[in-house]
Amino acid sequence: MATTTSGIGIGGFGTPVPLPRWLVLIQGIVALALGILLLAYPVGILLVLTVLLGIYWMINGIFVLASLYSDRSDRGWKTVVGVLGIIAGILVLAYPLYSTYLLPTFLAIIIGVEGLIIGAVHLVRGFSGAGTGAGVLGIVSIIFGIILIANPFIAALALVTVLAVLAIIGGALTIIIALRRPA
Repeated sequence: MATTTSGIGIGGFGTPVPLPRWLVLIQGIVALALGILLLAYPVGILLVLTVLLGIYWMINGIFVLASLYSDRSDRGWKTVVGVLGIIAGILVLAYPLYSTYLLPTFLAIIIGVEGLIIGAVHLVRGFSGAGTGAGVLGIVSIIFGIILIANPFIAALALVTVLAVLAIIGGALTIIIALRRPA
């Protein structure tokens, strides 16, 4: 069973098993390096991540289909998920440049539509008596949703920049925590 304190599991007597210091340090270094690379080469790294996603989808589809031999429950859903995973993986690997443009753009559009829906819900709540804060939050969500839908590619690149900054901050903090931990 995984715990939120360590991620590894529970020891023999119910005490959390902390991650080794060196593993936390490596995690921080990888996050910091990924953040710097994302900031320096956003499109190139996005291309690499898209190809890795295609490989993951294809392998996952194969494993889902292979799991049908040992577990026949939900056979229909497993078949659909497996076949779609393989097809998506092949398409991403066959057209990596198009996929690098389309996947983040599609994600930005989905987030934009979600922002519109959430904004509408909060706006209705604001007019229904939930207060001015809910109405303002609804208006702000609708504005962000419209911006994301109007400029999905720019929003996708901005998302990469935000993720880069978060990875740099998270990696630096993880390195600091690892260096302050007892060995």
